[in-house]
Amino acid sequence: MAKDLGFFEKVYQVASLIPYGRVTSYGAIANYLGSPKSARMVGWAMNTSHNNPDVPAHRVVNRKGLLTGKHHFEGTNLMQQLLESEGVEVIENQIQDFEKLFWDPTIDL
Repeated sequence: MAKDLGFFEKVYQVASLIPYGRVTSYGAIANYLGSPKSARMVGWAMNTSHNNPDVPAHRVVNRKGLLTGKHHFEGTNLMQQLLESEGVEVIENQIQDFEKLFWDPTIDL
C-alpha cells in the first residue's frame, strides 16, 4: 500500500477489496493499516465514502457484526438491503453467521 496516501484513502483501498458477500469490521481495517486503535477513524472514513461507488461501505460493520453505520445510508434500510442483495442475512441489524462471513484483511491480503 502506498505510503503517500492519506489515512482515509488507505481505508478506501482496503474496503474496496472486501469480497462480495463478505463483511469486515472497522477495527480489522484499522489493524491492517497498522493503527489498531483507529477503528473510530475508519468509521469516519466510511461515513464520508458514500459518494464513491468503488467503496462498498455497507460491508463494514462493528466488531460484533452490527450495522452501526446504517444511519449514514440514504433510506431506512439501504445498508441492510445492499448486504441482503449479496446473500448476507441480517436480523435486527445483526449479521447472521458473522464469523463465517468475516473477512480479515490481515489474513486475506
